Amino acid sequence: MRFACLGLSHRTAPAEVRERHSFGAARICEALIALRDYESVREAAIISTCNRLEIYAELEDGRLGFLQLKEFLINFRHGDIAYDIEPYLYSLHGREAVEHLFRVATGLDSMLIGDAEVLGQVKAAYGHARRSRSLGQTLHRAFRDAINAGKAARSRTAIGNESVSIATAAIAKAREHVGAFAGKDVLLIGAGKMGSAAAKRLKVEGAGSLTIVNRTYERAEALVEKLGVGQALDPDSLAAALEVADVVISSTDAPHFVLTYDTVDVAMRVRCDRPLLLIDVAIPRDVDPEVAKIPGVCVYDIDTMNRTVDRTLEHRRAAIPFVEEIIREHIEAFEDWYRSRSAIPVIASLAQKAESIRNSELERLFGRCPDLSERERVLVSGMSLTIVSKLLHSAITRIRDDAGGEGADAEARVRIIDDLFELRLDQPKSRTAYRAAFSGHSEGAEPGPNVARGDDA
Repeated sequence: MRFACLGLSHRTAPAEVRERHSFGAARICEALIALRDYESVREAAIISTCNRLEIYAELEDGRLGFLQLKEFLINFRHGDIAYDIEPYLYSLHGREAVEHLFRVATGLDSMLIGDAEVLGQVKAAYGHARRSRSLGQTLHRAFRDAINAGKAARSRTAIGNESVSIATAAIAKAREHVGAFAGKDVLLIGAGKMGSAAAKRLKVEGAGSLTIVNRTYERAEALVEKLGVGQALDPDSLAAALEVADVVISSTDAPHFVLTYDTVDVAMRVRCDRPLLLIDVAIPRDVDPEVAKIPGVCVYDIDTMNRTVDRTLEHRRAAIPFVEEIIREHIEAFEDWYRSRSAIPVIASLAQKAESIRNSELERLFGRCPDLSERERVLVSGMSLTIVSKLLHSAITRIRDDAGGEGADAEARVRIIDDLFELRLDQPKSRTAYRAAFSGHSEGAEPGPNVARGDDA
């Protein structure tokens, strides 16, 4: 199996490395289009989240393919990194790579076990790959099965029970430091999904004063109106808001630091030794790590929050064996399908040769018997089609069954059939058809129906 995965995640790389190699949604399609230029990469899809960057691919050549994936990852947008990325990467191939994708989709590989968002992220990766036309039959099937496994895990087990989020973990961490929120000034930077969740929770917690700063003032204002508490400020007022806040929770999608050393240092000088708690749940990070060196400032980042949440999820761990059984079921089905693909070009070539012989013999017969009526020609033609179909039926059935065997044995049987029927599968024309059958589209043609459908996404 030439299915492969190259990536880095919260298990292998710290936040500063993950943020350096994250792909925004707008750039994933660009990256996938660039990957198509690598000769050993037949198909590709990219999952990019705050906790992982993974490239899934069907490779023409396993060894060369991995080298090209690494070359791409180092060079595409990240060629100026001043460290060796190799220690942070993991390479998976064959069943390992398939199982990893399914574990990601079901939430077993998440830092937050059973993460509710990961299935949507896998669907998004599948959608990006479809739009970039980097999917063939293998990745289409793999991602479709992974999405189905994720759905089954959430509907058939308790892996997704009990809503636990980074936002609630951030508020719990803040409560550890400042106690009850009554009488405390809380500053939220960012009014997106994470910021909105935190704001709702803070209202329930009875925050004494809630201020929301967002790049787009109107969005912050809309959130305040929806909550019925707090005030909205534009980014120009951020420095002043820092001077009075007890707790700051930042969750923007800015590509740069929102809270720099100088900004926080100036605010701390005005605060007269009042401590400041900064909780940064953004990737890339909103808070410059150097800020933690300022006296009186305590900084927590996304990794800390993920660990805090994970400690509250013991009940979800009880569901892991049941999810793993679901994964095994889907892996076995995928592997059966993957092995059976070897039957596609053989059956196509055999049927094509039989049809060519049948048509040739019919032309000879009709040439020798010009007096046959149209009805007689139809009857003869139909009889010849029935003979060919019955003759090939058992052979095609056996080819399909044999294709599900072990790789070397299945390949040997294909060669026997090739020799018996002189299919010439190693000829250029046959090799092109063979590659098309495996990749889901002919060279220079539009993707086939399996690529375009996306039934389960």
